[in-house]
Amino acid sequence: MWMFSCPFIVYGEGALDYLGQIQGKKAFIVTDRNIVKLGLARLVIERLEAADFQWEIFDEVEPEPSLTTIKKGGTAVRRFQPDWIIGLGGGSCIDAAKAIAVLLVRPDLEPDSIIASDTYNFRAKARLMAIPTTSGTGAEATWAIVLTDTDNQRKVGLGTVECVPDVAILDPEMVAGMPPRLTADTGMDVICHAIEGYASTWGTSLTAGPGLVAARLVFKYLPRAYKDGQDIEARKEMQNAAILAGLSFGNSMAGLAHSTGHALGALFHIPHGRTVGLFLPYTMEYLINGSRETAARYAEIARFCGIACREEEECARALVSEIR
Repeated sequence: MWMFSCPFIVYGEGALDYLGQIQGKKAFIVTDRNIVKLGLARLVIERLEAADFQWEIFDEVEPEPSLTTIKKGGTAVRRFQPDWIIGLGGGSCIDAAKAIAVLLVRPDLEPDSIIASDTYNFRAKARLMAIPTTSGTGAEATWAIVLTDTDNQRKVGLGTVECVPDVAILDPEMVAGMPPRLTADTGMDVICHAIEGYASTWGTSLTAGPGLVAARLVFKYLPRAYKDGQDIEARKEMQNAAILAGLSFGNSMAGLAHSTGHALGALFHIPHGRTVGLFLPYTMEYLINGSRETAARYAEIARFCGIACREEEECARALVSEIR
């Protein structure tokens, strides 16, 4: 038996106004201080206040959030008792919101003990929303949580299907200010998700379509978004690419580039998208040499994206060249 998990997705200009339609009285916002400083949290708060919501903000999330930070967030969310938990920011903030949602109902639980086989039922108290401010991790569409065990300098992969957000809001206003370096780093994360999700041995016909379309969108729109951050069409399509890639790998599995990228990032504190982007062409070459089936999947991606090639192996290697 297979399952496909997906949030309710609100996207495009003005998507943030959907906050005026949600039911409830109290919202707990999980974010970081930079999001507050940039004024992005204020955009959310204004709409919540217009809908007569009480709100509290937890802005202590750091890049690659630590287990200690999640425990602090758990204490704060239990004190506030919200109807909604909103992850506002990049993948770190959204992952933190997922873990904090579990701790809302499990004060006894250590954050690194969240496992797929357990049932937490936090929706008896609060629903989960994701509002990404980057176009990369796809965390707004997945059950996965990546935290950092700072004591042992390692990343911890956690999660349960319950942690797929109920609602994902993709408003291009929230990503228009991304600088070029961040645009590139997060864009490489998207293409890695798309390719690894499509080529995964756990992939199905349901995960294939989102992965293919995500890859094509990245090749077309990432250069534009990098060149001009105010290109709203490019920003919208990169948001769509990120969530489509999230749906693809989140319902199949990531691969070698993610495994190696996580290890490097945890040790040297390098941005996640940069590390997986660094390893992606090398892991692809390794798999082309070792798996004809994987090479065939890469070739299918290359053809779908309009990369000029003919034979299967040529197409697979052309995809690697295009990524480089």
